[in-house]
Parts: sequence; C-alpha cells; structure tokens
Amino acid sequence: MAHFDRAAVRAALNGISGILVTPFDDTGKIAPGRLQPVVDRAVDAGVHVLVANGNTSEYYSLRYSESEAMIQAAAQQVQGRVPLLAGVGRSVEEACDLATASQAAGADALMIHQPPDPFVAPRGVVAYVRRIEKAAPGLPLVLYLRNEAIGMQAIEELCSISSVIGVKWASPTPLLLAEAIRRTRQRDIAWVGGLAETWAPAFYAAGARGFTSGLINVVPERSVAIHTALEAGDYASANHLIEQMLPFEVLRAQENNGTNVTVVKTALQLLGDDCGLARPPAAWPMTPTALETLKQLLKTWDSPVHG
Repeated sequence: MAHFDRAAVRAALNGISGILVTPFDDTGKIAPGRLQPVVDRAVDAGVHVLVANGNTSEYYSLRYSESEAMIQAAAQQVQGRVPLLAGVGRSVEEACDLATASQAAGADALMIHQPPDPFVAPRGVVAYVRRIEKAAPGLPLVLYLRNEAIGMQAIEELCSISSVIGVKWASPTPLLLAEAIRRTRQRDIAWVGGLAETWAPAFYAAGARGFTSGLINVVPERSVAIHTALEAGDYASANHLIEQMLPFEVLRAQENNGTNVTVVKTALQLLGDDCGLARPPAAWPMTPTALETLKQLLKTWDSPVHG
C-alpha cells in the first residue's frame, strides 16, 4: 500500500528524484540486500524521491521477475520514509503487469518509460499511458520523456490524463520545455529536469523544478547541496557545485553514455558498497585511464561540500 498521497508525491517531485542502481552478486544475479546502505544514505542526506527500475537501475537489462523483485525490495528498504516511484515500460502488456505488481508492492507512483519501439505513433504513446493507468487505478503517473519528437500536441494530451502529475524532461531542449510548461499551465504538473545535475540550472530557468540523479547512489549530499542552491536562486553556488562533480558526469557520458551505470557502480565498489557489475550492453569494466580519474575524483570528494 502506498505511503504518500497524490499531493505529497507531487510536492516531492520538486526535489531530487534519485534513481537507484540494481545490485548484482558475484554470479550476476540480482542481490537486493546490497541496496540497503545506498537507500539509507540517500534518505539520510535528504533526497526527496527514490526510483526503482529507472535507467540507472539498468531496467532494460532486467528480466520481468527481476524488475518485480527490485520494486518489492525497494519498498521494504525505503519503508515509507520518502515517496517511491516504480519504473514501468517495454511492451504495453509487461508495463501493465509491472504497474499492477508495483502498486501491490507499495509504490507511491509510477514512472513510465517512453517506449523505445522503432514504430511509435504519438497517439499510440497516449494509448500506452492510458492502458497503464487502468492497470494501477488511483496511482499517480510520472512520464519519462526522452524524445520530444512525438510533438507538442501529444505532450499536451499526455498531460491532460488525470493520473499524470509529472513529466521528467530528459531532452536537452529547454526552450521546448518552456513551451510545454506554458501550454499545460492550467494543470499542476511537476516538470522535473531529467538530465541530472548538469542540466538542472538551464531547466530551472525554463520553469522546471527538481532533477533526476544517479549521483545520489554515491554522494547524495552533493546532489542535495545543488538542489538547495537552486531552490534559493543561488545559481553561482549551484554552478560551482556542479563544476565539482562535472568530471563524474563526463566519465559517465563516455562510450555513447554506455559507461553511465558503470561509473556509478565502480564508485560504489571503491567506497565499499559493492553492487556488482553493469550488465551488457553497458561497458564493463572501466578503462584503466578512466578508473584512475575516478579514484582521484573520489579523493577530492572526501572534503565537505561547499557552494
């Protein structure tokens, strides 16, 4: 059963949506128990929302049974301390099944991955979301928009669906984001920066609030410091803090972003919270040069956070 109502989840989306990794053991099987210290660290640091089965969770590398097991584990580990979003996606039937299972597990809302199908009609995306809405009645929905090419009309229609309370805008197009916000102003939609800390200032300027983060798995207090600065309108401090963690995001962007999860999981290993490897098609392991860069960066992060 969900712990937070629609209004509480909507308010929390103005904060940091932390995308949790999916831990694996030494044989490559999921090891949900290894996630507990990551969850506790994020909650204690002040991260506002946690997300299971997101992209940093390697959602597309997981079997359905693994996705279901991870939302169940995350719900038990979070224990209602912050809202928990459950990512759902892939085929519409699987998305609906996982939506139903996530609601039963106690997720407070669903995050709907944008279908990666090569044949996606704008009206088909609307139908996709409406099917998922029926599979988990009453559960708020957050749309994960990575490609705005479906068009502004479809985006407006998606935002008119009654269960939709938020959109994670994961396209580097702040002017289009501003247009989408303008067109849907009559609805209380949470527009969340979906490209993590580095794009947060630009998205804030366009009208978004909050941002997604994979960094929270490693040093959540740094994400929280950036959010605090942005909420205060202190862009100078926010940009200074972002500059300090930018090398981490540069490492994650290597190999066509194929090192995104690789760097997070390697950092966790180096810090003593081994969550296993990153599954193919992600890159594993890090190259020796990149690994050395990461080690040196983590040493500089031992000091307190200063804006």
